[in-house]
Formats: sequence, structure tokens, C-alpha cells
Amino acid sequence: MARLPRLCVAGWPHLLLQQARSGQPVFKDDDDRQLYRSLLQQSAGQHGVQIHSYSLRDDGVLLLATPAGAEGLSGLVQSIGRRYVAQFNRRHGHQGSLWAGRFRATPIEPERYLLDCMRYVEGLALLPHGDTGLPWSSAEHHLGRARDAVVSDHLLYWSLGNTPFERELAYASLCKQALTTHEFGHIHDALKKGWPLGGERFMAELGQGTARRLTPLSKGRPRRRVAD
Repeated sequence: MARLPRLCVAGWPHLLLQQARSGQPVFKDDDDRQLYRSLLQQSAGQHGVQIHSYSLRDDGVLLLATPAGAEGLSGLVQSIGRRYVAQFNRRHGHQGSLWAGRFRATPIEPERYLLDCMRYVEGLALLPHGDTGLPWSSAEHHLGRARDAVVSDHLLYWSLGNTPFERELAYASLCKQALTTHEFGHIHDALKKGWPLGGERFMAELGQGTARRLTPLSKGRPRRRVAD
């Protein structure tokens, strides 16, 4: 079966995943992560992409980002990839690519999913009584522990309060309520398979700008018609 084209839509937030090759860490130390974060900030500005949240994990990178143009996410990933991989390989004596194929991305309906996806990206989604978050993520920024120049906060995060302190407090309170297993799995599955996250009106709006299928086909073969 042919693989569906990646769906990237200008002006909407997207979850983006770039995975490492099996058994191959993409970050070996904090210098690697600092380099990637610097390149992320530079490339986001160059390609018109707002980074709302991110995490740099040993096995890959997760972003929540809004591109100004349909090619923004591809430009961002390609720009970082060329420079980061070259410097990583030179520094660690490595050869070849670090990544397992193309990146995955899926648009989300912000009113329904943005805050949940922020928690998913930052590692806060499954912490029922804590708000620690992943190291080398935007969690520190959103919880008020540090200012992160990589982050461009979405309007829905700003709507949590009138001041930075109010927003940070509201987000920390939200993070104490873990996503259910179903909610977490729904986000994870959509990202892995490239299906948009949103309701009917959101899907209809996306469908006006693309011929790509937005939902999975129903399972099973169609019934054979019985002759009269």
C-alpha cells in the first residue's frame, strides 16, 4: 500500500516527531542538545515556524509548532538536519544519518488539543501528582523556572492568565491532572499514523485545502454484492 503524503497545513499547530535510528542516540551529551536547540531557534526564524513546545530525547525530537507556510516544517527539519548531523558526526566520529526515515507530523485543532499536546511533548502528560517535565524541554519555560528563547507561546497558553505568573500557575495546576490512558494513546496514535487531531468542523476546514485522506479507511473488505 502506498504511503500517504505528509500533511502540513499553514497556520495550524502540528505535532512533529523525528525519531532516531534503532539503538542510535541522537544526543550523546548536553553539548549536543545545546547545539540542536540553538539550530532549532535559528531555523524556526528562517522558515517562519513558531515553536510552542519541544523536548530533546535520546531517541528523537518532539515539537509542537505552527508553520506560516505549507513547506515550513520540511524546511525547518532539513535545515537543522544538515547542520546538526554534520557537526554530530565530526564531533563523535560517526558516519551516516542519525534519523529513522522521514519525520512525522500531524495538524491539531488547538482549542481541543493544544494544551494536552504541550503536556505530551514536555513529558508532563502522565504525571498525576507532579510537574517536573523532561530535561531539555520547554517545560521549564511554561512552569516559570526559566525563560526559553526558542519558545513562541500560543495564544491558548496566553489565555491561561493575564500575567506570566498566572499562566505558569495555571499550567502547573493543569499538569497535576494526568491525561487518561485513552487520551494519551489517542495523541500518540495520531502522531505515529499522521491522522489530524480535531472535531468535524476542523476536519472539514482541513479538507477544503487538501485532497489527502484525513481519516483511516474502515477495516475489512467491502461486502460482495449479491446478484438478484
